[in-house]
Amino acid sequence: MDTHALPVFNTELALRFAEQQAQGPTELRRLFHGRGRCWPGLEQLTADWLGDQLWVSLFKEPEPAFLAQLSKLLVSFTQQTAWSDSGARAVLLQHRSRPGAPVEVLWGELEPRPVVCEQALKYQLELGRNQNHGLFLDMRLGRDWVRQHAQGKRVLNLFAYTCGFSVAAIAGGASQVVNLDMARAALSRGRDNHRLNRHDLKKVTFLGHELFKSWGKVRKLGPYELIIIDPPSFQKGSFALTQDYHKILRRLPELLTENGQVLACVNDPDIPSQFLIDNMAEHAPSLQFVERLDNPPEFADINPEAGLKTLVFSAGS
Repeated sequence: MDTHALPVFNTELALRFAEQQAQGPTELRRLFHGRGRCWPGLEQLTADWLGDQLWVSLFKEPEPAFLAQLSKLLVSFTQQTAWSDSGARAVLLQHRSRPGAPVEVLWGELEPRPVVCEQALKYQLELGRNQNHGLFLDMRLGRDWVRQHAQGKRVLNLFAYTCGFSVAAIAGGASQVVNLDMARAALSRGRDNHRLNRHDLKKVTFLGHELFKSWGKVRKLGPYELIIIDPPSFQKGSFALTQDYHKILRRLPELLTENGQVLACVNDPDIPSQFLIDNMAEHAPSLQFVERLDNPPEFADINPEAGLKTLVFSAGS
């Protein structure tokens, strides 16, 4: 990371923050995406607006001079007019490369469990306990797509995490959503997310199981008109994307209705979208590739294949 690039970060952050405040001051949004490699010297830096907290993440330990200047810059940022009018609570710096991904409070006071809004839906985040806070912002348009296509459908949400897709599906009129994730604590937060949105929990099922040991239970609750697959790249002892994704794909024909759809995702920057297209053709040839969803514009990447890949497949003609 390059200290000479920090004025660029300061300019971009001020610009995006002002835009965010004008468009939707309480909406959470990525403000700066250095990981897209569009700003040389800032590739390991991101900044998110979480409703009333500025959340800045360092993905690699910088030189002390860079860290000192960044911290000074962020504290100075709080003296801007737009900031004082925003109702901001805190400026937080997460050190993701350090053990436990600790969070440093640079200004204000951390609210560890904020309720944030995205497209009028509410989500409970958890800041400072884990590396990730509970909602992946690059999947915003994927959640929008699910909301738009869920009406009257039975939905299966695999690797559900905190059930962001499930919340979007119920908001879009899904008749039933089945969430499966081996992390029961994450599913519990997903249940809270549904409650925040006053959803009927009778329409939502939570399965805290390891997927490959639960096919019978998943199949029994189907068939499904829409299946969402959003796995981690690697989950120790349970899932490795390149080794295990096809084991899910080959099960799809027995889980889907005749005209069912699949939203399949890959978030590994080293695995291209063609990986999914080829594997689907080999292991579930009855499903046809329809489209790849755009990523939010704030997640621009010099190599689109390095960003999130969200692909739609259909069992219908």
